Amino acid sequence: MTGAETLPWRASGSGLRLAVRVTPKASRDGVDGVDVLSDGRPVLRLRVRALPDKGAANVATVKLLAKQLGLARSAVTLESGATARLKILHLDADPQECAARLMELCGGE
Repeated sequence: MTGAETLPWRASGSGLRLAVRVTPKASRDGVDGVDVLSDGRPVLRLRVRALPDKGAANVATVKLLAKQLGLARSAVTLESGATARLKILHLDADPQECAARLMELCGGE
């Protein structure tokens, strides 16, 4: 994870745009780090216990990221991918602070 091209987040307006791949019905909630998809796109891998039913996994994803990043739930919004495993989230917070917290979550410095 040395170059910006391998990071799944980008500064966007008042915060960050974050690409995630969510695994629902997992045994635990957690952040599994950065992964690169077969098409070369980087994503942050997440797992949530919630079922992908009536938006429950989306709500769990928002809660998980908000908690892990120390943000209010209202600061994490789903931009796209409501019915897909691949989602784009917007983090409405200071981009540099958010990026630093994400790096810590992913084991970077």
